Amino acid sequence: MHIWVDADACPGVIKDILFRVAERRQLPLTLVANQLVRVPGSRFIRALQVPAGADAADAEIVARVGEGDIVVTADIPLAAQVLDKGGLPLNPRGEWYTRDTIAQQLTMRAFMEELRGSGVDTGGPAAFSQADRQRFANALDRQLARLPPHAGQQP
Repeated sequence: MHIWVDADACPGVIKDILFRVAERRQLPLTLVANQLVRVPGSRFIRALQVPAGADAADAEIVARVGEGDIVVTADIPLAAQVLDKGGLPLNPRGEWYTRDTIAQQLTMRAFMEELRGSGVDTGGPAAFSQADRQRFANALDRQLARLPPHAGQQP
């Protein structure tokens, strides 16, 4: 299992949780972004900088994700592609994207884009909260608890 992060828009507190998880579980963690991302020195954690472009990080994640890998992203189209490849997309607010919910989320996203395109102020997402941080940590912990005790650990 590998954890991939769509890092351009990922909150710092979520990255910190992921850094601790990668070290504790000895799981490979890669943050993908089109800007330089600082990561702690670790044999399990790395950053991958991709060329500038709206979907360059997404394309890189999709190209590399494997079945059972976790992908942390708030990008719904990326989450849909990850699901198609057998990955497990997780929103930074702690919500898993699933086959049962992704179509509705894509439809709502398109609807909101249409509203914004016609001049309607739809507002933005709610501020990232302590409850979001906790929900993310809990969702990730529950998923990782399903792994064998030494999954990801190097011999």
